[in-house]
Amino acid sequence: MRADAGDRLWIHSSRQGMPARGGRILAVHGGEGRPPYRVRFDDGHETLYVPGPDCLILPRKQDRSSGRG
Repeated sequence: MRADAGDRLWIHSSRQGMPARGGRILAVHGGEGRPPYRVRFDDGHETLYVPGPDCLILPRKQDRSSGRG
């Protein structure tokens, strides 16, 4: 997995009835865009995060929620 600061991270829920959650990658701590990532989730929680197989990275240029297309 590879990401850049400013990309969005989307985590699909692995449990029925639990919502998916998303956040903005603030910093990349691994070499060449690899995890761990400093992420600020949409609820305001900020943490160092290593994505699992249920995670999707949306590059900043594809992120439609920011108004950029």
